[in-house]
Amino acid sequence: MTNSTSTPSYQGSMLMIVAPSGAGKSSLVNALLKDEAGLKLSLSTTTRTPRPGEVDGKDYRFLTKEDFLQERDQGHFLEWAEVHGHFYGTSKPWIESQMQAGSDVMLEIDWQGAQQIRELIPSVQWIFIFPPSIEALEERLRKRGQDDEATIQRRLAAAHVELLHAHEADYIVVNDSFDQALVDLKHILASSRLRSGPSMARNPALLKRLGV
Repeated sequence: MTNSTSTPSYQGSMLMIVAPSGAGKSSLVNALLKDEAGLKLSLSTTTRTPRPGEVDGKDYRFLTKEDFLQERDQGHFLEWAEVHGHFYGTSKPWIESQMQAGSDVMLEIDWQGAQQIRELIPSVQWIFIFPPSIEALEERLRKRGQDDEATIQRRLAAAHVELLHAHEADYIVVNDSFDQALVDLKHILASSRLRSGPSMARNPALLKRLGV
């Protein structure tokens, strides 16, 4: 499902990062956030149980299913989806406030959420992170030691489905070399900041003098 929202011009831009579990998405995003001033990561809301080391309000905003559904019905989510039996959502008020203030916002999201947001905000930039291979993806899932065998197999099956939607993205980044993948992401971010919508929103006085 989607929620209706307006699409005014914001000083900041929005980017969506989509990848199968184990493709290295979170590591790349964390490195990008460290290096790029003015880039904010959207904090997702979820009903799943926190993993070891995860902190409420830092890694995710953790809610009960009942509270999540109440907020959904009140229109608090830009998008929401049920993934692996748990609900995930993106806060609409937080995203809008950050972009209005001039920050660029990055969302770690699944392909279903990306489709929903693109319908509402066509200017959003969709980036798909590819693993070098399915074999490499399985190796990464096993090495991180967070999931049992059944969960690993479920994530691998989900990865095949996600990869079928990669052609819908604006950009493909293959995470074979971490350093090169990070450089590619920085180039995409730089390009998004030069798009006409954010650029015009950041320079209203100049445009007024030019009579635009």
